[in-house]
Amino acid sequence: MGRTIDPVCKLCRREGMKLFLKGTRCDSPKCPIERRQGVLPGMHGYRRPKLSEYGVRLREKQRLKRFYGVFERQFRRYFALASRSPENTGEVLLTIMERRLDNIVHRLGWASSRPAARLLVGHGHILLNGRKADIASMLVRPGDVVAVKSNPRALQLVKLALQEKPTPIPEYMEMVTPEPPAARVGRMPTRGDVDPRIADTIREQLIIELANR
Repeated sequence: MGRTIDPVCKLCRREGMKLFLKGTRCDSPKCPIERRQGVLPGMHGYRRPKLSEYGVRLREKQRLKRFYGVFERQFRRYFALASRSPENTGEVLLTIMERRLDNIVHRLGWASSRPAARLLVGHGHILLNGRKADIASMLVRPGDVVAVKSNPRALQLVKLALQEKPTPIPEYMEMVTPEPPAARVGRMPTRGDVDPRIADTIREQLIIELANR
């Protein structure tokens, strides 16, 4: 499995926005975006080159991929899936990202960040329809029930995350039981259900133009 071994805060600085890769640290004064005031990583970070039309579209794609923790091969697979839909390709692409299991775990507040949610899923602490689901890229469907496994370690991790930063539940989901935590996917997410921290800034049309080149 591919992974980023460099400091993840460099990714936020490169994209010029908070990607919320380190949980509550991103909301603290320690966030490099706040301290470095938009300086790009690298020895020439104070120079901001003028982006070409291709560069503008590439940065939009990179922001979306890095926000959700998706690599290029997965992104191409999601784009091919969205392209086959009769609906708006850009909106379908965003909803596919939103349906990822690690994103669902994070949006429910069971993990402070998407990388933390990916670890929670990968270590087998999450159940999907009563069965262990340890693949973070699984796509949930309406009617699926996502729950935390009933073991002390899993419950402790989720409880700490909920205490650390309470998170409102997305409208397309509903809680089933508080202990152990379980939630049901009521419907397919729409463009309006996308994480508001990126929904207001991402321009999916530019991503589609780049992917269709």
